[in-house]
Formats: sequence, C-alpha cells, structure tokens
Amino acid sequence: MSSSSGTHAPYHAAPWKALFLSHIQQLPSPEFVMTSLHPAAASSPTPFVPRLRYLIYRGMWAELPENKHNDAPRNERVYESELPTFTSDVRMEKVPEIFASSAGKGEVSQAQGSGGGGPVEAVWWIAGDTMTQWRMKGEAFVVGPDIEGEGEESSGVRTVKSELGKRMRVVKEGGEGEWSWGKELTAHFGNISPGMRGSFKNPPPGTPVSEPVPDEAMSLGQKVTDLEDPLARKNFRVAVIRPDVVEQLDLSDPATARRWRYTFVGGAGGGTPGEEWKKEEMWP
Repeated sequence: MSSSSGTHAPYHAAPWKALFLSHIQQLPSPEFVMTSLHPAAASSPTPFVPRLRYLIYRGMWAELPENKHNDAPRNERVYESELPTFTSDVRMEKVPEIFASSAGKGEVSQAQGSGGGGPVEAVWWIAGDTMTQWRMKGEAFVVGPDIEGEGEESSGVRTVKSELGKRMRVVKEGGEGEWSWGKELTAHFGNISPGMRGSFKNPPPGTPVSEPVPDEAMSLGQKVTDLEDPLARKNFRVAVIRPDVVEQLDLSDPATARRWRYTFVGGAGGGTPGEEWKKEEMWP
C-alpha cells in the first residue's frame, strides 16, 4: 500500500456494522438513495442544490464480496472498513459534483482522476418485518485509474489514500505492502456483469441523441469481457463513502420505535481504542 496512505485509526469494527450488513442481505437488490450537491445557477440564492439518484451498494471498501464470476486478480483481505462503495461512470454528474462541493472546491477537470471529498448522504430502507431506515452522512471520494502508476502522485490521489486510509483497519499484519489500490479498482470492475461493464462504453450520458456520438466504439448494449478494455476502464470509477454519522431508525414496533445515532469520534475526534463511535439513543 502506498506510503501516502493515512494512519489506520479504528481498532474495532463499528458497533452498527454487523446489523447493517445483515439488513442489506435482506434486500432483493442492495439499492440505496444518495444525495450530492450540484453547483447552482448564478441566479440561485444558494451555491448548491441537492441531486438524488438510486445506486447499488457494492460492499465495504477493501471487503469486495466473493463472486465466482469475477476473474480479476484480488487483494488478500488485509484491511476491513466501514466505507460503503458504489460504481459510477466518470461522465455522470455525480462525479464532478463530489469534486466541486469538496472543501478544496475541486475543478471539473480534476474529476477525471481520483479525489473528491464532497458531502453526501445515503439512505437505505429495509421493508418487511424489519422496517428500518439506515442513513449515512459523510464525504465521498472517487478512485480512478490514476490511483496507482508511474510518476508523482496527484493531490487527488494523495487525498484519497490519506482520507480513506485513516478508516481502513488492518486485519492481516505485514500484508499492507502487498495490498494494491489499483488491483482493488480492477477487482470492482470484474465484479460487475459484462453488460454492466459495457455500459461504460455507452454514448455520453445525458447528451442529446440528435448529436453525433464522439467515438465509434460507443454504443448501447455492449458486453465487455476484457478487464482492461481501454474505453470502459477510462470511464469506470469506484466511489467510496466515508460516513461520519450513521443513523438507524427502527419502526418495526410503533410502541418501542427508536432512532440510534452513531457519530465517529476516533482519530482527530479524540476517541479511545474501542470507542471510535459515540452512540446516542433518540426518539424516532
């Protein structure tokens, strides 16, 4: 793992993690809604406006689920985390939004690489008998093809490795040097279906169909089996949510409904080993 990664603060799994994952397993499809901030028009009284979309939860960062159809090289389980992931096409608006709304006010041009840090909010609803809503508030970071390679690392790459590294927990001592950010990115690409991989070779999302397609290799309905397909990999990204606040709203019994709020206080927050998350029980 690159030396630019941060210190690995959490000593133990978050107290909410096991229940959250058990609830995710109940979903027929692990869909969730995520809000990012879109730069508002110059005439707007606020600098940003919210944008929502449904996404697919792709597992916790560094804990890619097993998939017998995934032929990509895999990292050993050296790290664990509480960092939910999703995949995106870099041409989608949410990627530049994550850059533009970050503390560093990233430019759209920077969104072609790794970086980000803009605020996001993610919500899962578990229906049936569970009747529980999970809400995560934090920042999102984008892992792109420049995450590893020759030459000096960009500021965006350094930011991703530092900010995510702070929340990656070592579970295999001595294996850190063999763990690869680039291999993890490719493994995520291999973990999606050939048809989904082919979507990264679609014409540019959101552009009029009346306009010429900029690349003859772009078309709908393609299937990609080459894990290094240049056009698909150019557009493929993994985004990672770093939650600072997690809320569990349990409505399964109206007489005892509760909300629990978990706030990350480890690292800079001064938390002690085993107490990285502050838990509060609240009225729903």
